Amino acid sequence: MSSIQKSGTFTLGSHTVKRLGYGAMQLAGPHVFGPPRDRDAALAVLREAVSSGVDHIDTCDYYGPHVTNQIIREALSPYPKDLVLVTKIGARRGSDASWLPANSPTELEQAVHDNLRNLGLEVLDVVNLRIMFGMGPTEGSIEAQLTALAELQRKGLVRHIGLSNVTPAQIEEGRRICKIVCLQNQYNLAHRDDDALIDQLAREGTAYVPFFPLGGFSPLQSSTLSRVAERLGATPMQVALAWLLGRPAVSSLVIGARSKAQLKDNIAAASLALSFDERARLDAVSRPPVLYPYWHQQLTAKGRFGPADLVLDRSDV
Repeated sequence: MSSIQKSGTFTLGSHTVKRLGYGAMQLAGPHVFGPPRDRDAALAVLREAVSSGVDHIDTCDYYGPHVTNQIIREALSPYPKDLVLVTKIGARRGSDASWLPANSPTELEQAVHDNLRNLGLEVLDVVNLRIMFGMGPTEGSIEAQLTALAELQRKGLVRHIGLSNVTPAQIEEGRRICKIVCLQNQYNLAHRDDDALIDQLAREGTAYVPFFPLGGFSPLQSSTLSRVAERLGATPMQVALAWLLGRPAVSSLVIGARSKAQLKDNIAAASLALSFDERARLDAVSRPPVLYPYWHQQLTAKGRFGPADLVLDRSDV
C-alpha cells in the first residue's frame, strides 16, 4: 500500500478523495509570479503526483497568474476520471507581483471563466472563495461575494463551494447563502488559532484543508521540530506534515513540490508514525508561554528578576 493510500480519505462535496493532495502554488515562478524556471520539471512533478496516487489538486488562476492552471492542463489533460481540481477566486496579481482583492461580482465571474478556460473544463469541481479583507481572517460581511459565486453555481459552472481565510462568523453567514463543503485557513504546528474550529467542522461534516502547512515557525519551534526529526531519522518538514496528518479533524494536506524528489519526501510523511511523547513535544511548541504569578511575586520582591524572565523556556519540553 502506498503512503498516499495509507493517509486515508475524506469527503469533499460529492467526492471521496485521499487525504494527501498536491498544492500547485510552487509550479509558478519566484514569489508565485511568472513562469517556472524549469517548465519540464513542473510538468514532470504533476504527472508524478498523479501516478503516485494523488487524486486532488489545489490550484488557482492567480498563481502566476494563469501559469499553474495552464501547466496543469498541459500535464494532465485529458484528466483522469477520479481527479478533483480545487481552485479559488477572490484575488488578483498586480504588475509588481502584489496580491490584491478581486471580489466584485464581475471580477468573481471573470475569475471562474478564467479558471475554466485555462484548465480546459466546462465546470469547476470545487471553488473556494478567498476573502481578502486582511492578511488573515478579518471580520466583515461576505454576503455579496458569496451570493455572486452561488449564482455561478446555479448556472452550472461550479459544483461545490468552499471558503478560504475566513472567521467562524463568516462561515455561519455563508451557510445561510449556500452549502459550504470545505474551509481553507492557515493552520500548522506553529499556527493553531483554528483548533476549536477544526473540531467543530469535523463534527458538522465540513472538510478542513489547511494552507501553509509548513510556514511560520520561530527559531524555538524549529529547534524542537528538528530534534524530534533527528530522533526519527526524518526531515523537519516530514515531521510537521506527519503531525498534521495525525490530527484526525484535519481533512487533507495539499503538499507542494517543485521536483519529483521533493514530492517523494513529502509523500513519505504519511508513513511517519509519531509516538505520544513526540506529539506532546510538538504540541508544546505552539502553546502560549506559561507564567507563574506566585513565583513572580516572590522573586521580583527579592530583586531576582523581572516579568520578562518568567516565561518558561519550552525548548526542552
